[in-house]
Amino acid sequence: MIVAILPLSPLKRIAKKSGVIRMSDEAVEEFRDVLEEIADEIARDAVIAARHAGRKTVKAKDIKFVSRW
Repeated sequence: MIVAILPLSPLKRIAKKSGVIRMSDEAVEEFRDVLEEIADEIARDAVIAARHAGRKTVKAKDIKFVSRW
């Protein structure tokens, strides 16, 4: 289980910038949970990419590489 790290208010601002007029507290919490799961997966994959490249340091290019859709 992932412990919630991201605060809710910035996520509400992101949603509003995307056109959301109103969002329930439950929806914001679910949004946070989904984003944290995605971020966790990207971070894990970026570590693998850095190790594959012979590095211990994760670089921006690792994040970009593993997050391509």
